[in-house]
Amino acid sequence: MNDWLDKNRFVIFAILALATIVSIGWIYAHPQNESSRVYIEVPTIETFTPTVILPTETPTPTGTPTPLRIYISGEVKHPDVYTLPPKSIIKDAIEAAGGATADANLDMVNLAQELSDQQHIHIPAKSDDLPTPPVVEGGVRSGSAAIVLPEATPTPLKVNINTATLQELELLPGIGPAIARRIIDYRVENGRFNTVEDIMNVRGIGQATFEKLKPNIVAR
Repeated sequence: MNDWLDKNRFVIFAILALATIVSIGWIYAHPQNESSRVYIEVPTIETFTPTVILPTETPTPTGTPTPLRIYISGEVKHPDVYTLPPKSIIKDAIEAAGGATADANLDMVNLAQELSDQQHIHIPAKSDDLPTPPVVEGGVRSGSAAIVLPEATPTPLKVNINTATLQELELLPGIGPAIARRIIDYRVENGRFNTVEDIMNVRGIGQATFEKLKPNIVAR
């Protein structure tokens, strides 16, 4: 056997060398597929991005509407001071006072008029001799309106007929817009009233009307 190996060793080496070359060539000609490859996974380092939480703005508190304190008198069942919600109207005040009496003159009342705090509302009676009230914002209003007297502007006890404005004259009993205008026109044409009795020189003011006016007028 050894003799045979000695004789054929070059042939054996040649075969082994050829086999090696063929194997290497086959490997290069047939690369390994993806499934047979071995991968080494290198862990990745995640970048941390901090989350910035901004403070939320505190909403500005809204003020709570102030209730209305209303004094209602006259022809209502329970005259008194009542607390009503904002945006209330005269009709709400009458209902809070138990409703109007049978003698209430609601034709003189603007039930839809909005109220303001600390108002005095007087509901007139049908028997009252009321003048036509002038237009005053937030207070006495003309036409079919309520007699609403704000506490800050009470009706004057005395009216100077020589200096009174049209609206002040209309507050007097028995004096409407037409007669108030005549009083002013009389002053322009004839000068001052020397006495309160001189007001009877104005057309439309007789003895009966004068007697109603006398306690509330002066001539200065």
